[in-house]
Amino acid sequence: MATALYRLARFSFRRRRLVTAVWAAVLIVLGLGALTLSGQLTNSVTIPGTESQRAIDHLKERFPQASVGGATARVAIEAPAGQKLTDPVNQPTVEQLVNALKTAPKARTVSDPFQTKMVSPDGRVALVQISYGVQASELTESDREAVQAPAEPARHAGLTVEFGGDAIEGMPETGATEGLGVVVAAIVLTVTFGSLLAAGLPLLTALLGVGVGMAGLFTVSGFTELNSNTPILALMLGLAVGIDYALFIVSRYRHELGQGHDPEQAAARSVGTAGSAVVFAGLTVIIALVGLTVVGIPFLGQMGVAAAATVAVAVLIALTLLPAILGFAGRKVLGRRREQTRTTNGERWARFVARHRVPVLVIAVLGLLVVAIPALSMQLGLPNDATAAPDSTQRKAYDIVSSGFGPGVNGPLIVVVSDATPQNTTEAADRISRLGDVAAVTQPQFNAQHDTAMFTVIPKSGPSSEQTEKLVGDIRNQAGHTELAVTGQTALQIDVSEKLAGAMLPYLALIVGLAFLLLMLVFRSLVVPLKATLGFLGSVVATFGAVVAVFQWGWLDDLLGVKSTAPIMSMLPILLIGVLFGLAMDYQVFLVTRMREEYVHGTEAQEATITGFRHGSRVVVAAALIMISVFAGFVLADTTLIQSIGFALAFGVLVDAFVVRMTLVPAVMSLLGAKAWWLPRWLDRVLPNVDVEGESLTKQLDEREPANVG
Repeated sequence: MATALYRLARFSFRRRRLVTAVWAAVLIVLGLGALTLSGQLTNSVTIPGTESQRAIDHLKERFPQASVGGATARVAIEAPAGQKLTDPVNQPTVEQLVNALKTAPKARTVSDPFQTKMVSPDGRVALVQISYGVQASELTESDREAVQAPAEPARHAGLTVEFGGDAIEGMPETGATEGLGVVVAAIVLTVTFGSLLAAGLPLLTALLGVGVGMAGLFTVSGFTELNSNTPILALMLGLAVGIDYALFIVSRYRHELGQGHDPEQAAARSVGTAGSAVVFAGLTVIIALVGLTVVGIPFLGQMGVAAAATVAVAVLIALTLLPAILGFAGRKVLGRRREQTRTTNGERWARFVARHRVPVLVIAVLGLLVVAIPALSMQLGLPNDATAAPDSTQRKAYDIVSSGFGPGVNGPLIVVVSDATPQNTTEAADRISRLGDVAAVTQPQFNAQHDTAMFTVIPKSGPSSEQTEKLVGDIRNQAGHTELAVTGQTALQIDVSEKLAGAMLPYLALIVGLAFLLLMLVFRSLVVPLKATLGFLGSVVATFGAVVAVFQWGWLDDLLGVKSTAPIMSMLPILLIGVLFGLAMDYQVFLVTRMREEYVHGTEAQEATITGFRHGSRVVVAAALIMISVFAGFVLADTTLIQSIGFALAFGVLVDAFVVRMTLVPAVMSLLGAKAWWLPRWLDRVLPNVDVEGESLTKQLDEREPANVG
């Protein structure tokens, strides 16, 4: 592989105008596709095969007039203190508001609270339900504005009017604040290289790669439905790995120039050596992300594939466009570079860890375990109006409804009887009404054929509570001989959360097994892969603990700008496992391969660890700081989900890079010595030789003229 990459880089260097033009054309074509072909993203989170989804599908077929499964809006109306909505001064205003809401675009039904008796016992709060014939993803921003516009006259009349439901929620967006991570990355690169030009190359290629990846993603959205969080994950990873991969190659290019090679040879050697590690690192990220498709959760697999495609673009750009741009830059990337012959901070740290390896090891492991403690109380869920920002109209509507009717009205459960008769439906409703957490059960409604019925169950508890989750299970246990199912937004969220939680351990096992096999192949050792995977597990559980402490318990919420605490988003743990695995293996490869190279060349095991650490630590630290900066920029986003993903990835990289790879790895390697590289002879003969560092290429080039290669 190293020789093939060497040839590819040399071609790109020599044909730099052609290569640059090709990538520019790809960006332009995909950009035009994104502008003309892109479709609407969706907020819906569903998993085919769950009971709630099957019930919705049944109602769409047998009871379409019920509009179950379409978008919903909830309008909470509150009278001023000391007044009632039924007062002569307020009731006409409410009726005018209801009539105006009936003209909302795409709305199918709008309930009148005076007819449906959805006025609170004290007369101060009313609830209007709006059902749409389309899903929330099909509503435009103008549709959302149109349904909220009629509230203004009622507000001027002294009433409080707030809106909730998925019909009101817009698509998550990234803003200028997320770009702060790129600014920090630019500073880190400038300090690392001491040259603005060298610092700008990784940023330039990463931004071009993200542009290609995002344009392609939005083009694809015109042909298939994409979750609204898919582009955000792709943007995060595309920026982070794009900068990092270019950083590794540019750093090696400067080293090769310093060894006296001309720019063409330096670029080709850089891609043939560091580029091999980039390919392997990129493959680990891609495999981990694509692996999300095997857990049986379509929207999560979709996010993984989209992010993997963006990472693949970043790898291709690092291998082709970067050497082409290096052809234009030549020796200018050196800047005022001066060779450092003094002892580096990385070497000092490695020697300190080697001297005190046992206490360092104990302290680091205990630190990971302490940080992981909050993970024991992790609760999973999906966002709803209760988890919205306190100053949002969704959260205000939720609080008004809770105060007027109880929190359960915000999360009604829909019970579907698919073999309905008047008798079995009534009996089912009676049995359910006697359950402990049930506040009310509505009269059953039948379809035109009278073979399917549905009724609504109002829980006493809110939609995110454990009591409501238990109630859903209790209702399903009441089926008996009746074909009964529970659905609705709350039941859907419960089913999705359970499915995601159930998929987490199998996926973790898949990832850990994959990590062990890949690292055994690269490092030709059984101990190094075992150490690496255990370190990865430590990073994961510590990150889970930090996420729970911040987003579930509310620690440091003011400092980080977290607007509300809630159960952890169901998709976050499994998504974090996949992404963090790929990034952790990046640092493992870039750091430990140099240690192995020194050991194979005859250096004593402990000294090989220190020497390899000295060569790799500076670039790994810079790469980690860049990734942390990019991910941390998303903590400034407006939505809790994006904040939690950005925080989790930033904290995970921080722990894995600085605690696991930069501390635990040299401590364990120093403790084990030569035993770290043990591999049974029979296994050594079976495993193919993967030369990630391009050692054979370097030896070949040193023995003959470069012109003879290729």
